[in-house]
Amino acid sequence: MKRGVRTGTACLLFVAVFGWLFAPAAKTQGVVEWTYPITADILENRNGFLTIASREELLPSDFVPRNLMDLKLKAVISDPQLRKEAALALQDMFAAATEAGYTLYVKSAYRNYQTQSTMYQNRMDKLNKDDGVVAYPGSSDHQTGLGVDILNYEWTKREGMTPAFGDTPEAQWMASVCAEFGFILRYMPDKEDVTGIIYEPWHFRYVGEPVARYIMEHGLTLEEFTQEYRAAIAAYEQAGGDFLALARELTALPDAVTLTQTDSEGDSEVSFGGSQ
Repeated sequence: MKRGVRTGTACLLFVAVFGWLFAPAAKTQGVVEWTYPITADILENRNGFLTIASREELLPSDFVPRNLMDLKLKAVISDPQLRKEAALALQDMFAAATEAGYTLYVKSAYRNYQTQSTMYQNRMDKLNKDDGVVAYPGSSDHQTGLGVDILNYEWTKREGMTPAFGDTPEAQWMASVCAEFGFILRYMPDKEDVTGIIYEPWHFRYVGEPVARYIMEHGLTLEEFTQEYRAAIAAYEQAGGDFLALARELTALPDAVTLTQTDSEGDSEVSFGGSQ
């Protein structure tokens, strides 16, 4: 991946556009109301879908994503893997591409820290400098197990990848539908000063459908979204809310209810909430 020159200012530009999100949380009868469009249980990030890998937030060398799954898709590399949730979503997106008349190929998927470190060092040894082509170890989105590079057949035959791939029908189709499958275009055009990475129309990142739709509809990078929702959490807690308690409330199982009917052995059946 190529990193651009970070200006340090563009990360704050979206605040002017989405400033309403950072208004103090409203209180209803003494209870702080959560007003951000994404629910607290998703933003708690217990599943790791929102984890960032960047120069500012490096992944540790021993970080290995859970539930890695082999991709049974057309690919130009051997044995590509993604986290199971991302892998299943990608299979659906590839199937939709086929129905739409496009053939896609996986160029790169999960990459561990050691592989990234070797690639980076080889580049350094060759040029005696960091030219931004290979991501610094720990900053690669591929290490999360949620990032994937996707090309069409023509571009699998080329020596390298450039932003010109974005002009292809396949790239434009992927950018238009990726959110339906829980993916975002990770490195958007004209966001180089935010991400530190040039426009990469081939690189998609799984974050889950609700977040993906929100990010793509608002033209945000993952960095901008992260800054935005962290500010929303801070505002909520400053107003007296308990974010973690709210997230737990949303994921808690309903109270068990013992039903009057019995099973074949005469034991009462148990249901977790809801009407019968």
